Amino acid sequence: MAFPYEPFDLSSVRTYPLKSRPSNVRAADFARPYTPGSGLAGWLDALPSILAGKDFREVVKAILDARRRGAGIVWGFGAHVIKTGLSPILIDLMERGFVSALATNGAGIIHDFEIALAGCTSEDVEKALGPGEFGMAEETGRLLNLAINQGVRSGQGLGQAVGAFLAERHPQYEHLSVAAAAARLRIPLTVHVAIGTDIIHMHPAASGEALGEGSLRDFRYFASSVARLGGGVYLNCGSAVVLPEVFLKAVSVARNQGYSLEGLVTVNLDFARLYRPQVNVVQRPTRGVGKGYALVGHHELTIPLLAAALVEGGTAAW
Repeated sequence: MAFPYEPFDLSSVRTYPLKSRPSNVRAADFARPYTPGSGLAGWLDALPSILAGKDFREVVKAILDARRRGAGIVWGFGAHVIKTGLSPILIDLMERGFVSALATNGAGIIHDFEIALAGCTSEDVEKALGPGEFGMAEETGRLLNLAINQGVRSGQGLGQAVGAFLAERHPQYEHLSVAAAAARLRIPLTVHVAIGTDIIHMHPAASGEALGEGSLRDFRYFASSVARLGGGVYLNCGSAVVLPEVFLKAVSVARNQGYSLEGLVTVNLDFARLYRPQVNVVQRPTRGVGKGYALVGHHELTIPLLAAALVEGGTAAW
């Protein structure tokens, strides 16, 4: 039957005192205006202890705590991190002891290699695709495949192979290469490729045997690093598919062998929240044992800010 137009009687609604209610936002958590001369630490302390402001402080504290305790800090990064000019930031963190191991995808090592050789990378894909020139740089295709093929033949993984190749030849922009810095500092760098996704796979020097064997070795090296992350931190910076999938499998094999990863903190840094990083990095690996964070923003802003906070060392208020 049809209901009538009948107003609901609100005269007996039950209420309670406002201050008695648990609230998610409190005045004590509000931001404070920046105090001139207080520097980066003062600016960070003035952030609101709400949502991303709170998460950012907790991430900084987790990394600082891991470093003080000697726990692991593993950075996974996609090609965009290199393309936005952040290799000097990562290298500085490596030199300061904020990096236990590194992982990247095939595009990440290509951009790093090109920067080391020529001080430039990231071609105009649309312009080059029409005439069939996309991905056809001579040095990239020939020398990077050479580095991989020789290194894997000698028993190295892809990351080791490229780092050693650059460290031996000292190209002009070696100081901007994460791979060269990893070789110099003896920090493991692993490279995780999908065959056919990278420009060097289009060149005649590409060896499926070397790419597959080297990437499999690097997965096992990476799994060994992940197994040491109990009480440590894993950061996924800008890899939307490959590294989140590789990380999840490394977590699984580590737990299969008895590593609980208790106290694990994971962080995803990207300009959008995407499915695989959210579930395979932030949520699933930390459920019941740790905590995951998603910090949304452009890498060219968030990573230097995070690095500066780590170098600054935080404050007692954190």
